[in-house]
Amino acid sequence: MIPREPVFPANRHALYEAHGYSAAIRSGDLLFVSGQVGSRADGTPEPDFSAQVQLAFDNLRATLAAAGCTFDDLIDVTTFHTDPENQFPAIMQVKQAIFPQPPYPNWTAVGVTWLAGFDFEIKVIARIPGH
Repeated sequence: MIPREPVFPANRHALYEAHGYSAAIRSGDLLFVSGQVGSRADGTPEPDFSAQVQLAFDNLRATLAAAGCTFDDLIDVTTFHTDPENQFPAIMQVKQAIFPQPPYPNWTAVGVTWLAGFDFEIKVIARIPGH
């Protein structure tokens, strides 16, 4: 059995303890990252939507870095949106800055009605380099 190893970014936000989950789990050469949201250090949502999306990607970047990964190591991306039709322009602006050219990771976008006060969440699976 491959052991599960929790991974946390250097500056963990309050949501991990408040809700009892790990930022990510390393299992072999794979990293399974929990949904990252645009939360401030105290766990509250960033109110500006574009800034919330950017902060979610920043939180994701920090979690990936804690396991020695970058956005280039992403295999699978799932995003959750409370108002996809109206939010996509802001999301695509951030996405295109992070993934400016192919090869792109596969991506599934899901419309939802509730994200605990947030409007965007991103969950990924990455391959850890050098394993």
